[in-house]
Amino acid sequence: MLASFHPTSWDVPLFLHVLGAMVLVGALLAALTAFALQWRPAVEFGATLRRFAFRSLLAAAVPAFFAMRIGAQWIYSKEFPSGSGDDPTWVGIGFMVSDLGGLLLIAACVLAWRATKREATGGLARAATILTGIILALDLVAMWAMTTKPS
Repeated sequence: MLASFHPTSWDVPLFLHVLGAMVLVGALLAALTAFALQWRPAVEFGATLRRFAFRSLLAAAVPAFFAMRIGAQWIYSKEFPSGSGDDPTWVGIGFMVSDLGGLLLIAACVLAWRATKREATGGLARAATILTGIILALDLVAMWAMTTKPS
């Protein structure tokens, strides 16, 4: 309900935040799918799938994360100019998920990069898959918080 009554000066940061979040979820889903497919025993192009997952994380998820985070901070500074610290619960959830998700995204990128250097699927690719899934789940929790705005 709040989004329908915001000033027009909030349009650009809100658009940047939402666009970054949508691209981030799409890139995470693409990487997670590629990682999961390379686990199948009949797949003979597992190395290609690992490279695709790594490139999805590095070339799409990381820039989308920065766009989402910069847009979030920008819209936060417009909506709560005093920064009193008495923020709604959904804002706290968003910041927590964003900070933790950023750290996990860096770790997933490093693990995916190392997994592309190996010939056989191993623990690195599985760890990157798990981290990517955790980030995606956290982002879905943040989307729930942003849309329902629990008090």
